[in-house]
Amino acid sequence: MLATLWRRGADHFLRPPLVTAVGASDVGRVRENNEDYFLLADLARPAATVRGSDRVGAVTSSRPLLLVADGMGGAAGGEVASAMAANIICSQVELAAREHRLRTGAQWRKTLADAFVTANGRIRARGEADAPLRGMGTTATAVALAGDGLYVAHVGDSRAYVVRDGHARRLTKDHTWLQYLIDAGRPDDTEAGDPRRNALLRALGTQPAVTVDVTHAELRHGNTVILCTDGLWSVVDDGELARLVSAQPDLNALCQTLLALASDRGGQDNATVLAARMEP
Repeated sequence: MLATLWRRGADHFLRPPLVTAVGASDVGRVRENNEDYFLLADLARPAATVRGSDRVGAVTSSRPLLLVADGMGGAAGGEVASAMAANIICSQVELAAREHRLRTGAQWRKTLADAFVTANGRIRARGEADAPLRGMGTTATAVALAGDGLYVAHVGDSRAYVVRDGHARRLTKDHTWLQYLIDAGRPDDTEAGDPRRNALLRALGTQPAVTVDVTHAELRHGNTVILCTDGLWSVVDDGELARLVSAQPDLNALCQTLLALASDRGGQDNATVLAARMEP
C-alpha cells in the first residue's frame, strides 16, 4: 500500500517549487535613453525568457534566472554594455543547464562567476574594437533560484534583496567609493555632494579582470526577492521597500508602484526593478 501511495504521489512531492517573477523598467524624467536592462529567464524553457528595457515582463518557472544591469559610458555604450552583460551571462548559464553542470552548489557558484568573467572580457573587447563604445561598462546582479535557496552573483551597485517577515535583507554590497570608506571605518571622509561617493570601483567591461561576488541565501515560501538598479534604491530605502513589498501581494502592481515612486521623487536616473516570489 505504501509503495502504491508513493508512486501516485511522487510527482507531487518531488515537484520543484514554482517561482513567479515580474520585471519592469522606466527611463525616468531626465535621461533620454534607458541604459538599464533586465532579464527573466526560464532555464527549463529558454524560449520563454523575457529581456529588454522600457517594458514589463513576467515568467513562472521552477528554474528561473533573474538579472539586472545598469550600463554607462560612450555614445550608446551603456545600453550596449548592459544588454551584452545580461545576454552573455544568461547564455552561459543556459549552456551549463543543458550540459547538466548545475547539480551542486559549487557548480552554481563556478558557473555564475565564470559567466560574469566571460561577459567582462567580451564587453571590454567590444569597447576596444569600436571607438564610440570605448570605456563602456555595466553593473550586473544575477539571482538563480535553485531548490530552497538562491545564488547571487554581483558586480557594481545594482542590488538584490530578500524580503521576509517585514524586513528587507540586502544580499549584495555596493562596489562604490562610499562603501569602501564605510568598510574602512572612514564614512566622514566624503561629503554628501562629493561626486566620488557613487563612483564604481568594480564594473563589467572597464578592466581586464574582474572580481565577482557570489553568495548563497536561504529562500522560503512566500519570501520576495527584489533586484533593482540605483535609480530605485537611491530614492526608496530598505525599510520603505520592505513595507511596500509586504503590503502588495501582486508583483506586477508592486513593480509599478516602486517605479512610480522613483519617478515622483525626481526620476533623475533610469530605474529598474524585478520582483520574484516562491509559491507553495
